[in-house]
Amino acid sequence: MKIKEIRLKDFNYEYSVLIGTNILHVLDKRIKSLCPKTIKIALIVDKKVPKKIVRNIKKKLNNYKLLTLPFHASEKSKSLKTVNHILPKLLKENFNRSDLIISIGGGITGDVVGFIASIFKRGINFINIPTTLLAQVDSAIGGKTGVNSTFGKNLIGSFYQPKLVISDTIFLKSLPKKEMICGYAEILKHSIIKDKIFFNWLEKNTQYILKRKNKELAYAIRKSCEIKISFVKKDVNEKGSRMILNFGHTFAHAIEAKANFLNNITHGEAVLSGIILEARLSLIKKLCKLQDYYKIENIFKKNTLSYTYSKFKSASSIQKLIPFLKNDKKNDDDKINFILLKKIGKTTLPGKYKISLTNLKKYSRSIVQY
Repeated sequence: MKIKEIRLKDFNYEYSVLIGTNILHVLDKRIKSLCPKTIKIALIVDKKVPKKIVRNIKKKLNNYKLLTLPFHASEKSKSLKTVNHILPKLLKENFNRSDLIISIGGGITGDVVGFIASIFKRGINFINIPTTLLAQVDSAIGGKTGVNSTFGKNLIGSFYQPKLVISDTIFLKSLPKKEMICGYAEILKHSIIKDKIFFNWLEKNTQYILKRKNKELAYAIRKSCEIKISFVKKDVNEKGSRMILNFGHTFAHAIEAKANFLNNITHGEAVLSGIILEARLSLIKKLCKLQDYYKIENIFKKNTLSYTYSKFKSASSIQKLIPFLKNDKKNDDDKINFILLKKIGKTTLPGKYKISLTNLKKYSRSIVQY
C-alpha cells in the first residue's frame, strides 16, 4: 500500500505523519535523517503489541544500542508513578538529548512516553508508533502528552511534538472490536465538528471501518488526521480554537473519572456517550436542529453503538457526573465550559457556552427525554 504522508509545520516544529499498511520498513531510514546523532534508542512497548512485530522493529534498528522497556498500558499506569519508574532506567543507561525514545503502543503509551520525552533532560528525541485506531486518528497527532491525577484525566502534562509518527494499519488487524469502536468515536467526532461531507460518508461506511476493510479504514484515518491537524496548526497549545476538538469530551472525561479510570469503559465509549449527551445539551440550548441530532443518533443505532449511552436514561445518572465535570481543563471559572453543536460540521466557539452546576442539574431532566 502506498504511504500517505501528512506534514505538520509551524515556526517551532516540523514533522510527518505516515499512514499505510506494512510501512515500518521506513523507520531506520527516517531515524538516520531526523536524528543523525542518535546512538541509543529506548523502545517503550505496550505489552499487548504482537511480539513478532516488535522483533521485526528491533531487527531494523540493530545498528543502535537498544533498551527495551515493557509497558502495561492502562489508565491506572498513566501516572507519575510510572514516569518515576522509567526515568531512572534512562538515566542509568546515560541517555542524552541526541538519543531517541520510541513509543510503540496505543494512546496511553504515547501520552506517557511523550511526557517522559518532554521532561527527560528538558527534551529528548521522540518518535510515536501508534498501534490502536484511537491513537492513530487522535492522540498521536498534535503533541499533547500527559498523565492522570486523582483529580481527573490528563491534568499533568506538556505539549511536545514528536520527530515522526508512523501509523501502520497492520497493528489494527489484531485489535478487538471494542478497541475499534474506541477509535471510531474520534473519527465520528472529527466529522461532526468539521466536515459534513465526511459525516455523510461515515453514514454509509462505518460498518466497513469497524470490519477493518483496508480501503475504508485508511481513508477514515487520513481524513480524521487531516481534520485534527487543521485545528492543531491554528492553535498548537490549545489556547483557543483547538478546544473544539473536545466536543463530547467534557462529559466523557467525567464518565471516566467517575469510573475511576477502570477498564470496564474505554475512552472511546465514554466519548460516544459524551457526543450524544452534549448534542442533546445543544438541543436544549436551541443551538442545533432535531434532524441533525437524529442523524447522529441513527449512526449509533445502525452500527449497534447505542449501548454506550443507554446507561444515561435517568436524570440522576446525569447528575452523578456533575461533580466530575468541575476539573475539566477547559474550565477557567466555576462554570463548565462546553463545546456545543450548531449543525453537523460546525460547533460553538470555546468559552461561548459556560453552564453553571445548578443549571446543569436542571437540564439533566431534559437531557434524558430525547
